[in-house]
Amino acid sequence: MGRVPRPGGRPAPRRFRTFPKSLHFLLHSTDPASYPSRMTVQGGPAFAVSVDVEDYFQVQAFAARISRKDWGSFPSRVADNTERLLDLFDETHAKGTFFILGWVARRHPELVRHIASRGHEVASHGMTHTMITELSPSEFRAEAMESRLLLEDLGGGRVIGYRAPSYSVNRETLWALEVLRDSGYEYDSSIYPIRRRRYGYPEGPLVPARIAAGDRDIAEFPLPSIPFGPLRFPVLAGAYLRLLPAWVSLAAVEYHRRRRIPLVVNVHPWEIDPGQPSVGFSRLAKWAHYARLDQTDRILRRVLQLGGFSTIEARLRELSLLTP
Repeated sequence: MGRVPRPGGRPAPRRFRTFPKSLHFLLHSTDPASYPSRMTVQGGPAFAVSVDVEDYFQVQAFAARISRKDWGSFPSRVADNTERLLDLFDETHAKGTFFILGWVARRHPELVRHIASRGHEVASHGMTHTMITELSPSEFRAEAMESRLLLEDLGGGRVIGYRAPSYSVNRETLWALEVLRDSGYEYDSSIYPIRRRRYGYPEGPLVPARIAAGDRDIAEFPLPSIPFGPLRFPVLAGAYLRLLPAWVSLAAVEYHRRRRIPLVVNVHPWEIDPGQPSVGFSRLAKWAHYARLDQTDRILRRVLQLGGFSTIEARLRELSLLTP
């Protein structure tokens, strides 16, 4: 029997009580050999949630149209949007890691202190949202050091974690991991083990691990993807959390939970703000930035309501991947 039509002849939307058959490839795909058999913490799989704290005009898609020297002329919305995320985390009993851009921290020092005071982890997102691929090692070292010291001076506690703008640690920028280690960081969460035009390191780890950083090593908590044969599908981070239907994200969490595989969800404050100003640029980039901004809050809430989300630092310590 088909769906009952609405008045006017349109069928009512489907309401899935279980995952649709189209998603079975997510739930039943075979784990690659690079997955360890289990990586769990007390109470279940090691799930984390993170926020890249940057404003809507600072995203990489706008970089060709908006100069960094003009950032101060745009109305800032990052503090209010981050407060909304903090409230959502409270409602869903989640603790998260907030990778704060140094430019934002300088203009909103109270936000750094407020994040830390509510029991979340403060970590670095660099100073100027410049991709590592555009920096020399000395320039990157200066950004990494400056942002860490700034966040600590503003009351963010000891800062040991870093995430690169646009996930820009790839095979050409692996040198950045040694720079991070030498600059006082203990972990990175920038590797996206997928293949994309501007980012991605498909040979990277699929799960948290200690990886080479020069003559030493550093902990890495990669962004989430699901393997299917030779392909890896990105899920639950940034645009993939926002643009994919909610049931895809929920199925991705279930995939990781069934296999007890660690997972980090990632979001940006501007992604829960459908009222942000519109900035003119290419049609495709505009769609990728503004599409479904009114859905992110709902999707993220449903994901976090599944429970068990903590900070990246806490999960890495529970997995014995950080040095005592």
